[in-house]
Amino acid sequence: MDPIDCTPPEYILPGSRERPLCPLQPQNRDWKPLQCLKVLTMSGWNPPPGNRKMHGDLMYLFVITAEDRQVSITASTRGFYLNQSTAYHFNPKPASPRFLSHSLVELLNQISPTFKKNFAVLQKKRVQRHPFERIATPFQVYSWTAPQAEHAMDCVRAEDAYTSRLGYEEHIPGQTRDWNEELQTTRELPRKNLPERLLRERAIFKVHSDFTAAATRGAMAVIDGNVMAINPSEETKMQMFIWNNIFFSLGFDVRDHYKDFGGDVAAYVAPTNDLNGVRTYNAVDVEGLYTLGTVVVDYRGYRVTAQSIIPGILERDQEQSVIYGSIDFGKTVMSHPRYLELLERTSRPLKILRHRVLNDRGEEVELCSSVECKGIIGNDGRHYILDLLRTFPPDLNFLPVPGETLPEECTRAGFPRAHRHKLCCLRQELVDAFVEHRYLLFMKLAALQLMQQKASKMENPTSLENGDPPSLEPKPEDPPGPEAGSEEEGGSASGLAKVKELAETIASDDGTADPRSREVIRNACKAVGSISCTAFDVRFNPDIFSPGVRFPESCQEEVRDQKQLLKDAAAFLLSCQIPGLVKDCIDHAVLPMDGATLAEVMRQRGINMRYLGKVLDLVLRSPAREQLDHIYKIGIGELITRSAKHIFKTYLQGVELSGLSAAISHFLNCFLSSYPNPVAHLPADELISKKRNRRRRNRPPGAADNTAWAVMTPQELWKNICQEAKNYFGFSLECETVDQAVETYGLQKITLLREISLKTGIQILLKEYSFDSRHKPAFTEEDVLNIFPVVKHVNPKASDAFHFFQSGQAKVQQGFLKEGCELINEALNLFNNVYGAMHVEICACLRLLARLHYIMGDYAEALSNQQKAVLMSERVMGIEHPNTIQEYMHLALYCFASSQLSTALSLLYRARYLTLLVFGEDHPEMALLDNNIGLVLHGVMEYDLSLRFLENALAVSTKYHGPKSLKVALSHHLVARVYESKAEFRSALQHEKEGYTIYKTQLGEDHEKTKESSEYLKCLTQQAVALQRTMNEIYRNGSSANIPPLKFTAPSMASVLEQLNVINGILFIPLSQKDLENLKAEVARRHQLQEAGKNRDKAEEPMATEPEPAGVPEDSASQPQAAKDPSSPGLQG
Repeated sequence: MDPIDCTPPEYILPGSRERPLCPLQPQNRDWKPLQCLKVLTMSGWNPPPGNRKMHGDLMYLFVITAEDRQVSITASTRGFYLNQSTAYHFNPKPASPRFLSHSLVELLNQISPTFKKNFAVLQKKRVQRHPFERIATPFQVYSWTAPQAEHAMDCVRAEDAYTSRLGYEEHIPGQTRDWNEELQTTRELPRKNLPERLLRERAIFKVHSDFTAAATRGAMAVIDGNVMAINPSEETKMQMFIWNNIFFSLGFDVRDHYKDFGGDVAAYVAPTNDLNGVRTYNAVDVEGLYTLGTVVVDYRGYRVTAQSIIPGILERDQEQSVIYGSIDFGKTVMSHPRYLELLERTSRPLKILRHRVLNDRGEEVELCSSVECKGIIGNDGRHYILDLLRTFPPDLNFLPVPGETLPEECTRAGFPRAHRHKLCCLRQELVDAFVEHRYLLFMKLAALQLMQQKASKMENPTSLENGDPPSLEPKPEDPPGPEAGSEEEGGSASGLAKVKELAETIASDDGTADPRSREVIRNACKAVGSISCTAFDVRFNPDIFSPGVRFPESCQEEVRDQKQLLKDAAAFLLSCQIPGLVKDCIDHAVLPMDGATLAEVMRQRGINMRYLGKVLDLVLRSPAREQLDHIYKIGIGELITRSAKHIFKTYLQGVELSGLSAAISHFLNCFLSSYPNPVAHLPADELISKKRNRRRRNRPPGAADNTAWAVMTPQELWKNICQEAKNYFGFSLECETVDQAVETYGLQKITLLREISLKTGIQILLKEYSFDSRHKPAFTEEDVLNIFPVVKHVNPKASDAFHFFQSGQAKVQQGFLKEGCELINEALNLFNNVYGAMHVEICACLRLLARLHYIMGDYAEALSNQQKAVLMSERVMGIEHPNTIQEYMHLALYCFASSQLSTALSLLYRARYLTLLVFGEDHPEMALLDNNIGLVLHGVMEYDLSLRFLENALAVSTKYHGPKSLKVALSHHLVARVYESKAEFRSALQHEKEGYTIYKTQLGEDHEKTKESSEYLKCLTQQAVALQRTMNEIYRNGSSANIPPLKFTAPSMASVLEQLNVINGILFIPLSQKDLENLKAEVARRHQLQEAGKNRDKAEEPMATEPEPAGVPEDSASQPQAAKDPSSPGLQG
């Protein structure tokens, strides 16, 4: 084996405290951009005068070649040629050499040798790069760091910026796009068969990503003051803008619209609630019901909502246009039969109850949405709904209502708490999980009643036909305990099946069900709050507890039930979802690594971010507090950076454009630098003009003449952060400075910097920052390179592709690898068809394909797919996103299997560096990473280095999985193997004994793992004895001793690969045909059992397309023929 250099950089070794930033984007110092021309621009002689047009002149170009030759070129209908014009003299006649060429490149090759040489090299280089490095991503991803770039002169770039920035092209008729028409026509495309659906989804996705890009550009132009308001005489906050057929409004409470809901704070959250509503109605996709294109952009402290324009809305008053819903939060309410019919179709999937409210004249009006949801018929005859900010029911934990008491679970946790605004609503995921939970309860109640009826029939056949139903009102919040189901697996499964059948019979209402069975269903329906008494149907009325909405007398009972349902849902969030999340974290079913992945995991379970404080409280009180250390750190970091973001938003609104970089660097110094009193640099005075011009009334929103930001101090900022954490999240932080926070909670400043930059859109210079210096501030204004918009938008889905992907996963889990592989390949084609080449879901597809090919032994194919997945993840998620770190680890494994050892090591080192940067050393994922690194180093015989990593992995595993876990036993075994290779048998024996003890207690004497370990112990003992004998021989006889050669084993690559597969959750088991048949039968039997029990967690499962939570071996499926050994639950790494 050729020697390879495997020394890791110092800063990634276990225990290193250094967290450098520069390696994040490695720079090639020798690389110089190739210059082909100095200037290529449109000539000042454009456009050609009439007489030249008639000679076929189309336009004139001005070029300065790399040799400093200035030439003027005519582009004509016949081709390109040099003309005799100079900078001040127009002469369109051809110059010598009179060379007419069909392409501009050919002409430039003639006149400039440098161009000819360099352009050829440039083209060659371009082809050598992987296409994924060049293809544009559908939505812009910004990096929070960037190297110092030379700003070179580029006339084409300059022209580009101004033709597209200042609305120059927006005034050319026929060039602007009618966004609303595009968005709605794509929705109207036919969708009867697969080709039609693909075409439709592709069109929808394309228009959405274009609209998002245009809306983002427009929102930035609005805040930068480059767009004229349509109501310029009003004050800045109230202005509205139209640019490129998109309507922009700022997130302020205009005309006291949200006065009862929390003013500006409510106006700030309303757009995101509205966007969630748009997302939901788009997903339900009812024909004939239209929503507006909506994008919410946060930029420079302002929130801008961008919407497509309903045809005709600008010509008439809103009062005339609205024919459904209310424009004044429920005083005047209107309804419309067509809207009721359309919204009725969405009510079942969205769990919205059709209900009646009173208008200001005391008349009953029927609605099938919240009162704020407005219906407008556009001039194009389409039915639009807008203002969907209350699509989901209110969250009572954050909405104190006088005279209402919440269930005990809520009051015990200190709820209800007054929030800043009254627009808090439950997430759709929570509503779905709650209804799923209620359905399970319904089935169990009915099954129990049926069994009791059966029993009473047997005991006492003469009893009353319809005696009192057994009182079965359980407390709806107690999650039906797992014990309940497992007592009589068979009985309850058949009972549930009966109930299902019965419920279907009664729902179809054909009169076949006997009255006693009807009674059973009616009781169960009543107990779970179903709105129908013949079938399970839980829905919410989104107007309950809405200020200003009144209900008719006749509905009082229904309103009372609805209020109770909302209280139950609020209690369900606290008593089921949050504990469920914490339990999943203890079991490592989810492994968040940074703020974004934690937020993702919370949202999948329907827990809003305002509950973060509650989650942290529960983590603190958990008996397994030690094993939740990583969650606690991420949570505290998220709490601090979110609180800082809230403060930063208002801080930035008071900064004028010329002071932006000074203000941002000052804020970062106060937030992260140990320097005690940073001073803000105000914009330089030498530029202040002699004549003080009178202040203009109409300033762009960012032009407050205001330097209040400059007086902020670190003490004040941290005091405000603690205050904000207490008020918003209900959590008390114990720190007054950044250093105390870092010390108390074990955080890293570099991680806090990354989190705050990603949340606010700051981009900083890539260099090393000395956060801890007490002599100078960490940031100067030169370090702040840019501020980007943070964009929220709708993500249209490729539904057919997604179904193929899910079926493929299911097949793989059942052990049908070939079929699974085919389905996933099909899904990949469909995803590419809809999304183009770059997308998060394509990334998941490629990763799974790579894994399947690897298992089936096709390493080259696995490597090729995984490399694509890595490149794509870097482009669409970010170069240091936890998902990208995962991809690196898989790629390293496949590289090792393909004998590319040094590449595998470099990838693992990179993954470790990124993990250190994003979180730090103390994360369960680090154990897996270090085991991988240790094993590869063991394979290349770097024993001492290998031990450093493996022993760190052992320590981390012991902390997060407990000292008795099977993962720890495996870790002990890996360490023992390295000690054996070093011939340190005593240490090897010690570790293997630890492992053996764990196997023995967890799995028993007869388990194969225990036997393997016991064999290995014997082998180690023999080697140790042989070594001791040899040593004694040497002591006795000195140099003349007759020594048998000792066998020191360098590990074989195959054995290292085998261990790598084990820790990464991939087991290969050779099975005979008979075994396979048995296994498939077993899988089918289990599948039926699961179906019968209709697993409660279904609603809480993360979607398969989301990047799987790190560390779950992606799909336990990835083993051939369901090769997870059921009796050894934790060996898969």
